[in-house]
Amino acid sequence: MQRPLGTDDATNRRLWRLVGPVVVGAGIAVVAALLLINDYGSLIPFLPAPMALVTICGYMRIQMRIRSAIHGSSPVSAVIIATAVFLPPPFVILAVAVGKLIDQLLNVAHVPVKISFNVGKEVLAGAAASTAVAAIGFTPILATPDRTGRLGTALIASVVAWMAYTIVDELVSQALFAMLTGTPYHQRLIADWGALTVVRIGTFGIAVVTVVAYDISQWLLVILPLLLWCIHLASGNRIRARQGNEAWQRLAEATDEFNSVDQTAVLHAAVRKAAALFSTDEVEVQIRPPTGETRLVRSNGRDILYDGDPDEAPPAGGFVIPIGLESYRGDADLGELRLRFRAPVKLTEREGYTLHTFAAALCTAIRNASTFAETQRLADSHARAAAQDPLTQLANRRKLQQYGDEVLATGIVGVLLIDLNHFKEVNDTLGHSAGDRVLTTVGERLCAAVREDDLVARFGGDEFAVILANLSAPALAEMRAHAILDALAPPIQLDDMRISVEASCGVTTGSGGTIGELLRRADVAMYQAKQDGQRVVVYAHARDTADIGTLTLGGDLARAVAEGQFVVNFQPIVDLATGQVIGAEALTRWHHPDRGDLAPDRFLPAIERSGQLSAFADAVLDQALIAVSMWADAGHAVPVAVNVSPRSLLDPSFPDAVARRLAARGVPSSSLVIELTESVTLSKLEVVDDVLAALRDQGIRLALDDFGTGFSSLATLARVAVDELKIDRSFVAAMNTSAPGAVVRSTIDLGRSLGLVVVAEGIEREEQRQQLWELGCPAGQGHLFARAMPADRLLAALRRGHDGQPGCLAPPLHDTDTVIRLPRNRRSRRFGAAEPGQEWVP
Repeated sequence: MQRPLGTDDATNRRLWRLVGPVVVGAGIAVVAALLLINDYGSLIPFLPAPMALVTICGYMRIQMRIRSAIHGSSPVSAVIIATAVFLPPPFVILAVAVGKLIDQLLNVAHVPVKISFNVGKEVLAGAAASTAVAAIGFTPILATPDRTGRLGTALIASVVAWMAYTIVDELVSQALFAMLTGTPYHQRLIADWGALTVVRIGTFGIAVVTVVAYDISQWLLVILPLLLWCIHLASGNRIRARQGNEAWQRLAEATDEFNSVDQTAVLHAAVRKAAALFSTDEVEVQIRPPTGETRLVRSNGRDILYDGDPDEAPPAGGFVIPIGLESYRGDADLGELRLRFRAPVKLTEREGYTLHTFAAALCTAIRNASTFAETQRLADSHARAAAQDPLTQLANRRKLQQYGDEVLATGIVGVLLIDLNHFKEVNDTLGHSAGDRVLTTVGERLCAAVREDDLVARFGGDEFAVILANLSAPALAEMRAHAILDALAPPIQLDDMRISVEASCGVTTGSGGTIGELLRRADVAMYQAKQDGQRVVVYAHARDTADIGTLTLGGDLARAVAEGQFVVNFQPIVDLATGQVIGAEALTRWHHPDRGDLAPDRFLPAIERSGQLSAFADAVLDQALIAVSMWADAGHAVPVAVNVSPRSLLDPSFPDAVARRLAARGVPSSSLVIELTESVTLSKLEVVDDVLAALRDQGIRLALDDFGTGFSSLATLARVAVDELKIDRSFVAAMNTSAPGAVVRSTIDLGRSLGLVVVAEGIEREEQRQQLWELGCPAGQGHLFARAMPADRLLAALRRGHDGQPGCLAPPLHDTDTVIRLPRNRRSRRFGAAEPGQEWVP
């Protein structure tokens, strides 16, 4: 059951402010007419005729709907104008009042305000017409003895009456329509002017024809009803055609506003335009698009009354004409358009077709807006993904570089590169899920510690970068860096555990140029912070080993490999007890034609980034095997240790390449030692395990280089079956201090317990050799014995020997047949060490 819409109190108050004066004015005119009618007693018999004509005109009404009310116009004005020419003003007023009242009572619903206004308006217009005729001194035709021969003055009176009637009727009628439609009064005065002009001219024509006909013969007045009927038909057709054209024009204007791709703009335009197009009290659209939320928009044609969730909308009643929002093909139902009226309304056939057209156009517009919104959402999502780290939701490297280049053009910029210390231990111990939570929390804390114009980005792994924009002075960057790292100090709660996060930060500043160089400098400073054990290090050019020349080395690699510019030197490995050479380590130098000899740390990163790694590894390995073959031919079986790049162990074809080189040079696989870095062996990639297993299957020995410098050395030994451990030179140099000395002793004991050869690097002094031997270390290398040298020079040294002993590079620690007592901590089984308390005769 439909409920009536709420009364528009403001409209009703305005309506009564108009109807009241009209009724009062009409009442005064009727009272005056009654008082003056006795002055024209002889004309009273003529009064019923105009009364009847006014009543008959009610049946010739041309109807139009304004919202839920039906309004009409009739040719009554022709009767009133003609009556004003033939009868005095009291007769005109009374004829109109009585005739119009009867018409309203017979043809219009008994609504007092409507009857009062219609009767009052016609009475005022009739009074104005007849009073204007009297004002020009014209005596009505029937009020004079000579009722003919006055055609000229009668026509002038007709024009005056028509003008007076039209002015009053238009002013009052359009004031009412302006209130009902909510349109400005001046717009209503010019609305429908074309159609109304036809009606006005037609009514004036009827009045003129009536006057002329009467002047010719009184009996010609019988054609007046026929004229009225013709005017009615012509006016009705004209008005309907005009309304139809205007309806299609308004429909076109309404649908033009659907070209927007903004859904809100489409819906707001739809409810406003539909209210005007179909003359409704309210219009609402409820949509349920394929993407997005269900939505209800309601309007009274002037204001948007509601826009939101349909379930939360205020109740609305009245008579509703709904129509589904479907395409022209009848598919894709997206919702419903509802026209609301205070009273029941039946749309005309034209209005029904217009409504279907409007709904189909609205459906298409909503679908287009939804499609555009989804496309825009996807584009925004892709743009965010392209510039956003998926884990932390921070900016990624791409966004960092873009923003950095922008702010560099505006002033001083600081760049911080922050690396979390020991983060790998969190992943290894607590799992990657816990590690991800730590990274997310760190990102949140960094964002909270920076300013609005700064940018925090995840640079990769456990590295974060911060761009400090618009610094007033470069020195502020270091101070800001300390404050930002302080934000990371509070422990992070992971379930039942509290994790403390420490970080190393590199800082640099600059203005102009590109962000790439600043990031490189911050990276240099960050690694210096890690090496020095400091929280924050500011970039210093004096400590930067990289230069533009280093960056251009990559372009020279292909020529260097082709021309054999990479030269392999060999540092001997000796038995610490006897001084006998038991092996050699291959060390590569680049003999650059323009820059001289370059150490590996200057060119190895460039090689690993280039496509020359495989050719470089083959060249180094080939030179090493040539040296082994040369030494063997001279009677010195000296195996060679070759360092391999981490990327080589990711190549499944690497073991086959090594086997081919061994076969080509006739070198047994036992004469080759592959030295591994701990970072490679920690990799859990299956391909690395397969490559190492294939090398061992060939009889190639594996050595773990720089043992003890990583965080997971024991875990490495559990995964990788190596033959040798090499103690890093940093521990040998400081082994008289507590911590490095403990590392050296534990490494030697570990190697002895696992049956591994332990080689100490960087032996510079004789006392270091003596101490290492007493600790149980069997072998070592360093400048005490020899520096790295070409293969032929090493062969010459082997032939020459020490004190005439070929193959020796140092005197033995003790003379032959000397009985010595070893320290109690010496337990070497591999080299025949005695148990504690026993004596050993070399």
